[in-house]
Amino acid sequence: MTSEILYVIIIAIVVFGFFTEQIFGYLNASWFNKPVPEILKDIYDHQKYRKQQEYKIENYRFGILTATFSFILICSMLIFGGFAFVDSVVGEITEHFILKPLIFFAVLMFAADILSTPFAVYDTFVIENKYGFNKTTYRTFILDKIKGWLLGGIIGGGLLSLIVWIYNLDPQFFWLYAWIVVIAFSLFMNMFYSVLIVPLFNKQTPLDDGDLKTAIMQFGETAGFNISKIYVIDGSKRSTKANAYFSGMGPKKRIVLYDTLIKEMTIEEIVAVLAHEIGHYKHRHIYKSMFASIIETGITLFIFGLFAGSDMLSQALGVEVASFHIALIAFGIIYSPLSSVLGIVSTIFSRKAEYQADNFAAKHGLASDLISALKKLTSHNMGNLTPHPLVVFLTYSHPPVFDRVKNLMSKSENIKISN
Repeated sequence: MTSEILYVIIIAIVVFGFFTEQIFGYLNASWFNKPVPEILKDIYDHQKYRKQQEYKIENYRFGILTATFSFILICSMLIFGGFAFVDSVVGEITEHFILKPLIFFAVLMFAADILSTPFAVYDTFVIENKYGFNKTTYRTFILDKIKGWLLGGIIGGGLLSLIVWIYNLDPQFFWLYAWIVVIAFSLFMNMFYSVLIVPLFNKQTPLDDGDLKTAIMQFGETAGFNISKIYVIDGSKRSTKANAYFSGMGPKKRIVLYDTLIKEMTIEEIVAVLAHEIGHYKHRHIYKSMFASIIETGITLFIFGLFAGSDMLSQALGVEVASFHIALIAFGIIYSPLSSVLGIVSTIFSRKAEYQADNFAAKHGLASDLISALKKLTSHNMGNLTPHPLVVFLTYSHPPVFDRVKNLMSKSENIKISN
């Protein structure tokens, strides 16, 4: 295979990916006006459902705009030799084997972020504001950008420097050493993300003593799950949307509740949501997902290691001599179809895991409360009640709310199923 053929393949993959994404969006949009299932009709009243429909349509149209802009940008870089141009400009500054890829990616990432900022501003301060979700101030938005750049430079730059150094040290076994580094980094971030990263953006405070904390602790004892750290995060600082999650592993695990969730839900509903999350831990979904991710990363690095030193990858993007950072971009595009296929497999297992976690909550008599919580979350976040089945199968990591509610109804003898 020549670099010219590889170049055509890269262009074809980018075009195929863009149009596939648009087809998925169109399929979902074509189901916006489908009749709402009977068991979900209490989620929205007529006025709010009409508003939710408008929100979906506006996001769909805006998504077409942003995706088209990104598509034009990447095609322009490929057709007009943009990557080769940036490489040559950075080469005038330095040819150091670590500094050059660092500056190269810094330029690309910074430029891409600046170009996408107007879209982010419109999404946050126009669309999300229009539908009552946005609480972000311009000051917070700007500070988030600056913090994101700094974190990207320190963490991303440090990780990239180490990987490039490993490649230059031992190209043959680069994939193995890089894999070990990525595994160690992933484990570290899973353990300490809430302790080191989250405080840079949000305030986390221990949940005050009271009925909610007592109910959570009591359920933890009943479920045989040690709950020692429960925190409230100021999610309302940026959005009215509600959420809850677990983070960390072993002694570092903690429950994090959004203040918006506490405001919107009853104690019983919050306990049901946390029971779902505990179900994930009980079924060891976090560890299974991490293991699968580690295996996929190892395979990806192994394949990349076979071709990283090849002139062909770099030449396909207009750089004559083999270059690690140029080869990495070319490989990322070429590998994306396989990554998408693996993503489909991942979503299938993810949806299965969600059902198992729901069933765990139902097993502890919380099916009705979890149904109520799911309906409130869907209503509050203006969730889509009628996604297209094919889009669900290919891209959804969580089952649609209809399927989850129907499943929970089947697990409870006290709830009557309606079709």
